[in-house]
Amino acid sequence: MMEESADMQALREEIRRKDREIQGLREQLAARPEPGGCAVLPDIHGVGDPLPDLDKRALSNADILRFSRQLVLPEFGVTGQLRLANASVLVIGCGGLGCPLAQYLAAAGIGRLGLLDYDVVEMSNLHRQVLHAENRIGTPKSQCVAKSLRDLNSGVEYVPYHTMLSPDLALNLIQQYDIIADCSDNVPTRYLVNDACVAAGKPLVSASALRWDGQLTVYNYQGGPCYRCLFPSPPPPETVTNCADGGVLGMVPGVMGCLQALEVLKIASGIGSSYSGVMLMYNALDGRFRNIKIRAKKPDCAACANASASVILKDYESFCGSSASDKCRMLNLLSAGERLTVRDYKRFLDDGVPHLLVDVRPQVEVDICRLPHSLHIPLSGLEERSGRWVDLLRSGAAQLQDGGNGTGKRVMVICKNGNDSQKAVRVLQDLSGKDMETLILKDVQGGLTAWARMIDPTFPEY
Repeated sequence: MMEESADMQALREEIRRKDREIQGLREQLAARPEPGGCAVLPDIHGVGDPLPDLDKRALSNADILRFSRQLVLPEFGVTGQLRLANASVLVIGCGGLGCPLAQYLAAAGIGRLGLLDYDVVEMSNLHRQVLHAENRIGTPKSQCVAKSLRDLNSGVEYVPYHTMLSPDLALNLIQQYDIIADCSDNVPTRYLVNDACVAAGKPLVSASALRWDGQLTVYNYQGGPCYRCLFPSPPPPETVTNCADGGVLGMVPGVMGCLQALEVLKIASGIGSSYSGVMLMYNALDGRFRNIKIRAKKPDCAACANASASVILKDYESFCGSSASDKCRMLNLLSAGERLTVRDYKRFLDDGVPHLLVDVRPQVEVDICRLPHSLHIPLSGLEERSGRWVDLLRSGAAQLQDGGNGTGKRVMVICKNGNDSQKAVRVLQDLSGKDMETLILKDVQGGLTAWARMIDPTFPEY
């Protein structure tokens, strides 16, 4: 038995040695240049890791064949292609805008693409974020995009960063790239990227898409304005809508991402930008593009007037009053005593406590799903004090029993995520005791999304 045990130990040691040998070969293969001459970088790159200089001096026969259709353009030519091959672009956000942007830049032969995103692929991304796939759900988006693009053009360096951009990291990262493309979907990130670009002296190609509308402009380019020149202060957080809240048709960010890629290509190749000092407005519903001249650089701009690292704030979420995320924003308009968790509300239902549940979502969302015992009264109708909706609420409340001791009748308000329901409670607090009988008002915290995740997993999420 002892001899057999020694043999097994020797075999295990041999297997470990072979594993180390295989791993070494894999690392050598990963460092070997691809046919286009670029090393394959790790699947996830460290933000602080320095990047080598790009130095492509001639086009290979393979390059000439691959890029022949754009090489014959007089405005572009070999000079433009070589400039493109020696340019680096940082894409901030690998979603609906970032996917088409990165895809077309990779196809055109950009030298290096930095791909930054903190998120992972989700099912709800796939209708518009076309470089992701069903079999990559749960995969970091930056890594997923890099893998897809390597199949398209292995000659480009792809540098994926699976991280959230922070004030501590932004300047160091942005300084390593020639052009920055902002494909984010939240206000704090837009201010942070802008301020870091101003401090680093980098042009910023910025686009956005929401519902049927898109916008595009270029900031901080050849004396043009920056984002703060146009928007010195952030908007109130309750007025900001992102794609998770307001929705978007997938083709809209596709169109805007392609236009964004075109501006990056023109800047990188030396042609120059068409949208410095100009904003492109696109409406997909009527198929209309418009160019609007925007404000020139402000002499007293908080960023441009002090273009140094000191312009970068410590906390952009506090500055904007909102989260640096493209997830559904969460407002806090009510006190804890004015809110009810979905678990508490389920106990109300189980105990048979008399109440009226008011669903304040738009009709289009109610058509997707609803709780069968709810009364639909849209927030817009309450905010307008519409007689039709107020009468419907009054009629529903009239059928309830009083909460006891003359305190009023219980009305619970629900929406998708618990934001609009808080606004509705505020409106109803003004109506209660004035235009109708006294009500005990609560909003259901987290809304129907929390209901689906914590109470009823068969209830649809959207």
